[in-house]
Amino acid sequence: MKTFIKGISQVALLFLFARLMNLIVEVLHIKIPGSILGIIVIFALLYFKVIKLEWIELGALWLLAELLLFFVPSAVGIMNYGEILKNFGPSILLVVLISTFVVMVSTGMLTQIIAKRKERKNTCSSDA
Repeated sequence: MKTFIKGISQVALLFLFARLMNLIVEVLHIKIPGSILGIIVIFALLYFKVIKLEWIELGALWLLAELLLFFVPSAVGIMNYGEILKNFGPSILLVVLISTFVVMVSTGMLTQIIAKRKERKNTCSSDA
């Protein structure tokens, strides 16, 4: 029960943080979406150890585990655009497939670069 309450509290904290970032974007007329700004700010706060990973980790892991549920409204909403899908469906599908492929390849390449860098760092530190 304690873990459940901790997870819910962290999700609430992340939600409030997201709302705050959206408000900041709106007030300051920043051209970056609040969600992206929030990710950047959370990363910076974690990197500079202003906040600890434990403060948000459980809630973030739960949100990631349930990520598929957040796409259901979007998938159902597509049903309202049958005419557009009929006219542009193949083009849209092609763009989705190409962009998915590009994201997968770039993510894989970046992961390999990070893994090699980490491996070199571990090798150098074990030699010392």
